[in-house]
Amino acid sequence: MTIEIDTPSGRARVHLHAAEEPRAALALGHGAGGGVEAPDLVAATEAARSQAVSVALVEQPYRVAGRRSPARAPQLDAAWTAVIDGLRANELDGDLPLIVGGRSLGARVACRTAEETGAVAVLCLAFPLEPPRRAGRPPQSRLPELEAVMLPMLVVQGERDPFGIPPPSPSREVVTVPGDHGLKADLEAVAAAVRAWLPGVVVKRRR
Repeated sequence: MTIEIDTPSGRARVHLHAAEEPRAALALGHGAGGGVEAPDLVAATEAARSQAVSVALVEQPYRVAGRRSPARAPQLDAAWTAVIDGLRANELDGDLPLIVGGRSLGARVACRTAEETGAVAVLCLAFPLEPPRRAGRPPQSRLPELEAVMLPMLVVQGERDPFGIPPPSPSREVVTVPGDHGLKADLEAVAAAVRAWLPGVVVKRRR
């Protein structure tokens, strides 16, 4: 099922893949230049549904409007939280534990807004740890975005990702799989990592 939700930046589009008797929900965002049809997002969706987790794949308003360049971080974050609020009030049972995440840019948005969305865990696919270096500028790291998340987290990263590989922490599991930032080389490894992690963070729905 596909629905559209109004956000401060325009309409977002959500592709819902419901489990028959869901015990949790997973919302995933796309990368900067790609869409929700990215192979690793599809693999994660299938893995989640095999664990009785409903999945919402979220297209940011800039993608829905046909623009290739992403909006600024505050706009992305505001649109994402508006979508999550809309889903929990309508299509997704608000009592279900919610996991948030995405690939690359989508993972960054999910990390920055994890507390605001009331998530119980975060799933990051190909987190872009270090942006490409520019001449005359010191190297930058986006590790603080990961460190700010106080929830259980899984990072699935290609072992040859040019953006680097985040370090693990007590709450952050990092799984490296064959391939680069696209995570296309071994989609079963991506799915397996998600399937193995989900049971530990999904709380059975209260009756």
